[in-house]
Amino acid sequence: MDVGEAAEACEDVLAAVESAIVADRGFLERVLLGVLARGHVLLEDVPGTGKTLTARSVARALGLSFSRVQFTPDLLPADVTGSHIFDEGDRSFEFSPGPIFANVVLADEINRAPPKTQAALLEAMEERQVTVGDETHALPEPFLVIATQNSVEMEGTFPLPEAQVDRFLVKAAIGYPDEAGEVELLRRRADRERRSPTVEAVLSGETVRALRTVPETVRVEDDLLSYAVAIARATREDADAAVGVSPRGTQRLFEASRARAVLSGRGFVTPEDLKGVARPVLAHRLVLTPDAAVENVDKRAIVESVLESVPVPTVE
Repeated sequence: MDVGEAAEACEDVLAAVESAIVADRGFLERVLLGVLARGHVLLEDVPGTGKTLTARSVARALGLSFSRVQFTPDLLPADVTGSHIFDEGDRSFEFSPGPIFANVVLADEINRAPPKTQAALLEAMEERQVTVGDETHALPEPFLVIATQNSVEMEGTFPLPEAQVDRFLVKAAIGYPDEAGEVELLRRRADRERRSPTVEAVLSGETVRALRTVPETVRVEDDLLSYAVAIARATREDADAAVGVSPRGTQRLFEASRARAVLSGRGFVTPEDLKGVARPVLAHRLVLTPDAAVENVDKRAIVESVLESVPVPTVE
């Protein structure tokens, strides 16, 4: 599969998802970045904006297996990863896979689970495997976690540790639809019997696996490599950031920029690709100073300031 074919496949997926979701095209593209760049996606917004429907629709459009885990305070790690079940027949323990064994896993309201259960996802998200007891089990390929959390109702929640937040390629918010979009939402609801719309598969697992190799062929000039590093390093020097973007974050910026180029049908990265993905890829990785946290400084504003201060290279 070449870049042109990959861009067409992505357009088909976006069109299929848009048949079910009333959302900004830019938001859906950010979710698709996670698929292309082999990353994970964190969706944060108020209830009722379509986070769960987005995850389910993306999985169906890609033709991948889907699993939903509703995170609650009493959820145990074994409820996610699986456990060993005693077989009465041969008097032995057999591994029973948990819901994590799917191509697309929706970790719904992930911040409602205790830290021990949240940590059960760390190995899965980084190494695409889970260890239960003394056995390690590989997860399906492709593997994508789409986690959701509400930006309200924080009572009784457990904030995600920075190590886990750093595992998400992008963090995105759907936002409220505009007036015309909300009218369209009601119109679609009136024309169907089911409460939730359905999406037809436009790709297959094999095609998705081929699709995820295409960003590796995208060319990135040395000047743009230096530009990506300069952006990341500038966040570490910002007065409002106690912890800036880690080297892992720099790599994710690079990977996401190549994925954005594929979405645009280009075989090379431009400065606009890096700037276009910087906010959703970098902002959630920042840790504010105590004073900045008290003042409710927007992490995205820090990234915006960095983008304005770092010189943009001229690439021919």
